[in-house]
Amino acid sequence: MRAAIFRNGQIVVDHLPEPKPGAGQVLVKSLACGICGSDLHARQHAYRMADLAKHTGRQPMDLSRDIVFGHEFCCEVLDHGPATERKLEPGTRVCSIPALITAEGPRGIGYSNDHVGAYAERMLLSEALLLEVPNGLAAEHAALTEPLAVGVHAVAKANIRGDEVPLVIGCGPVGLAVIAALKIKGIGPIIAADYSPKRRALAERLGADVVVDPAKSQPYQTWAEHAQMTSEQKAARPPFQAWLPALKPALIFECVGIPGLIQQVFEGAPRDARIVVVGVCMETDRSEPMLGILKELNVQYVLGYTPEEYAWSLRLIAEGQVDAASLVTGQIGIDGVAQAFADLANPEQHTKIIVEPWR
Repeated sequence: MRAAIFRNGQIVVDHLPEPKPGAGQVLVKSLACGICGSDLHARQHAYRMADLAKHTGRQPMDLSRDIVFGHEFCCEVLDHGPATERKLEPGTRVCSIPALITAEGPRGIGYSNDHVGAYAERMLLSEALLLEVPNGLAAEHAALTEPLAVGVHAVAKANIRGDEVPLVIGCGPVGLAVIAALKIKGIGPIIAADYSPKRRALAERLGADVVVDPAKSQPYQTWAEHAQMTSEQKAARPPFQAWLPALKPALIFECVGIPGLIQQVFEGAPRDARIVVVGVCMETDRSEPMLGILKELNVQYVLGYTPEEYAWSLRLIAEGQVDAASLVTGQIGIDGVAQAFADLANPEQHTKIIVEPWR
């Protein structure tokens, strides 16, 4: 079968052996797979991913061997391996969290030498993890379940009380997913900041109430303008707090993932802000802990999602509660993957490119 392969630091197209389903596994055809920002980072910083995996107990990638990316996918059932219940017939469209259940425990799909991701024509999934795609949802939209689940999980980990005013820094696919999840939860006004006019427009479409161009306006100042306490809230504050700015609680989502962003948040955040780090920075970064101490900031790092959050995200898209179609800006075959990695560097050109290996 054909696949777009990460080999020697480059994306190349080549043939791989056909996968054969083992016990509890299903052979599927890859219908659609989103190119994730983490894939772009992994191509540049794969050595860091492999090195850090050693500190987390995860199986590191062997960069001397082939790797097939692709963890945001929708597939079609082709065949069942042994010890499967065969509840989903061939031809059924399915999604799954990007993991295989093995005798050694769960193993990730997409950053593995042994389990190919969905930039390949065919792949293996665990039957127990399959979710049938409902409502005739298009494969390219069902493939956005995974990135939406990242935003859903980030909002869940924020432990929202209901009185916060959120600020989302970065409106790429992850930031947009956070905005959609906040909107569904009824939290607002949602302030969103990004340099890209196209991404700011998408942020509004997904639910942001106020969008900010950091080149023209200071995001934290804009946030403060929309976070003023009511007269009743001011009067209810304890005496000591009356000396502090009369602002509602700040909930800041860092959705960029490049060095320097966390320090910027530390500098701009108000006292007692809760910061959720959603962006995946794969380089060594630097921040001033004393800023966090003086402001008593609360920092929560997040990763992935739960199976329940993933399933709920699929339902949200299928029921039209999230405008997934607005995120898809390009659809390509396997031969276009390498160029797509370059094209995604321009936020005015693309937000989410979908790989369709069957093309």
